[in-house]
Amino acid sequence: MSKKNTSFSTLWLYFVVPFIVLLMAKYAFSYFSENNGSTYQAISGKETSKKTSNQLPETIDYIFDVKPILSDRCYLCHGPDEGTREAGLRLDLKENAYGALGENLDRFAVVPGNTDSSQMVYRINHPDIQKRMPPLESNLTLTEYERSVLVKWIEQGAVWKDHWAFVVPEKPELPNIKQVDSDASEIDLFILDKLVQKGLKPSGKASKEKQIRKVYFDLTGLPPSLQAIDEFVDSDDPDAFEKVVDGLLASDAYGERMASDWLDIARYADTHGYQDDLERIMWPWRDWVINAFNRNVPYDEFVTWQLAGDLIPDASLEQILATGFNRNHKITQEGGVIDEEYRVEYVMDRTVTTSKALMGLTMECARCHNHKYDPISQKEFYEFYSFFNQVDEKGRIEYDELPEPNIIITQEVIEQSLPFVKMPDSIKEVKLMVMMDDPSLKRKTHILSRGTYNNPAEEVEMGTPRVIKPFDEKFKNNRLGLANWFFDKDNPLTARVAVNRLWQQMYGVGIVASTGDFGNQGNLPSHPELLDWLAVTFQEENWDVKKMLKRMAMSKTYQQTSKTSAELQVQDPENRWYARSSRDKLTAEMIRDNALFTSGLLVDKIGGPSVKPFQPPGLWAETTSGQGLTKYIQDTGVNSHRRSLYTFWKRTVPPPSMMTFDAASRDDCTVKRQKTSTPLQALALLNDPQMIEASEALAKRVLQESDLSDEERVTEMFRMLTSRFPEKSELENLLGYLSASRVDIAENATKQMQQQAHENENIDDKMDQLYAYAFLANLIFNLDEAIIKG
Repeated sequence: MSKKNTSFSTLWLYFVVPFIVLLMAKYAFSYFSENNGSTYQAISGKETSKKTSNQLPETIDYIFDVKPILSDRCYLCHGPDEGTREAGLRLDLKENAYGALGENLDRFAVVPGNTDSSQMVYRINHPDIQKRMPPLESNLTLTEYERSVLVKWIEQGAVWKDHWAFVVPEKPELPNIKQVDSDASEIDLFILDKLVQKGLKPSGKASKEKQIRKVYFDLTGLPPSLQAIDEFVDSDDPDAFEKVVDGLLASDAYGERMASDWLDIARYADTHGYQDDLERIMWPWRDWVINAFNRNVPYDEFVTWQLAGDLIPDASLEQILATGFNRNHKITQEGGVIDEEYRVEYVMDRTVTTSKALMGLTMECARCHNHKYDPISQKEFYEFYSFFNQVDEKGRIEYDELPEPNIIITQEVIEQSLPFVKMPDSIKEVKLMVMMDDPSLKRKTHILSRGTYNNPAEEVEMGTPRVIKPFDEKFKNNRLGLANWFFDKDNPLTARVAVNRLWQQMYGVGIVASTGDFGNQGNLPSHPELLDWLAVTFQEENWDVKKMLKRMAMSKTYQQTSKTSAELQVQDPENRWYARSSRDKLTAEMIRDNALFTSGLLVDKIGGPSVKPFQPPGLWAETTSGQGLTKYIQDTGVNSHRRSLYTFWKRTVPPPSMMTFDAASRDDCTVKRQKTSTPLQALALLNDPQMIEASEALAKRVLQESDLSDEERVTEMFRMLTSRFPEKSELENLLGYLSASRVDIAENATKQMQQQAHENENIDDKMDQLYAYAFLANLIFNLDEAIIKG
């Protein structure tokens, strides 16, 4: 065959044949779609298939059954966005969904109780696929089940409900569960009720080793010692677990664990951010947060002091210091910027941080226009913004300038008023940014057109979103009034958002999975009655955080095994019904702290200035403008082994190892971290010098016990890192690896390796032993079980 014919054949094969196949597929799809469409000619729910009918809820709930369908399938053309709305129909508002349509206003999308007159029912079941809703070009379709839900909802009267999160929670009755254990808690009753509905059963109790490991990490961020494990496992006391929980809540490590999450929310950092990213001092505020958690300051006071401590009558210096919360935002020092532009950005940051942290709302979406999905207007956004707009501050500061307003903290002040601040004797004083409104400022707040600083429009007064709770006359027009509004008994969000975040801490995912979005586009609560019961109880118990965490830890639900089954993997792969315990990876801080603790390197010291442990050299130099922090100078001695909570946080170059394990960047408020599993994480566990150092230290630790056999040492090392005894096969594999390592080291040892080892008299310079056990420790550190909580 000629080259010309060959080329033609190749062209025909690669381009013409696929084109013909696509045409055939298109017409086949149209044929089957049209024929299948005939099954939906009925517009009455009476003709719904028996199989689908059996699957439908007995009573269709608008919020949990109907609204998700409308939001996913219909809002694109019939939702809040005027730019994409079709036919003048809006289904996200009750008055519009039930309103008259057409030129003569003689048609209705939804007629409660009447499917024959409801255009929605007719159009979603239209026999002509070209006229059926959603339209073909939208690439959206309704399943038979979803059509049946909408039909049945209209049959049952199309009962409309306001968004669940904007309704004040009421304390529901406890579910009446048959054949329930006598020691089941209120939490267990709600969980069991849902499991029964789903045809599932709870899993058995986790082993005592797993129970204590999980609760230690959840409440302190550190693993249990072997002594703590043995005491708990060997105890016959029925209250043994409760005593463990009480001990953890009373420990200093508890405050550090709680502070770790709050620093994400508060976007804490040790630098200003932006291009030059120079150093700032905010660590005394961090010391306050740790101390407040350890003292169990009620959540309403904890938040009120941070929002408006300076406005409390006769405010103490501690209350003023707490307002550093809203000065943790980025501040620019770059030349050439417009001062007012950046000042506005700081106020925006405070507005968004407060709304996300305390209300779980995406109010930033209303900065430039009315919120597309939630009933929050642009005007309401700037009314809320106004609370934070009365600080006399600059948009740009000089390189050697400390932003105003601030307070001066000296050793004398610490002794008299701030004993929780751990300032080294080598430091005479520090200045800390705080919030202080300037009464003489009287700055007016305007709606900013398109959200830009230089486009002021209508003037607004202080206020809050009406859909949540109006800001009425009983609240003062300042941040203290706003704090009181947050903790008013009729505020529907504050308690729900707080307990949901605590639930996320203990169970891995919130009852509302979208922790930062309780609005219309957020996830629905998996257990709405439980969430409301917890929220109301939290308020009734005076916002006691420790008591709420203990209640969660003491539930049988929390103490379940994380082992799954084929049935659970199919019916509840994401564990939203809690038929088993969560199996969560340790956080970035916990991974490093676990290595330091088990190796004996961790320095148990509370508070003080941030420290600089190891990080790869040259990273700061690569991202600097040539000003300020251009070189990372690593700490030595005890400061290199402090808890990760105290690691120096440069915004433009956060600690690289912690970022690898999904730590928040701290550029803005973060209420839920990403959860990833990447090859880079495995490489970090294997090669990070901090992990190698911990492996060597752990090896020395077990080798110092000279009377132990290899089997005993390996068992002890495995228990330190996993909190359980190895199984026989696991122990054999580990011993085999240890033996193979010894042989390999003996054959390939080099002078360089010997020079890297630290001197230790107790191991008689047996470098082959040290390296073999260090390699084994590194192997165990990399086991999946070593970086999992339970």
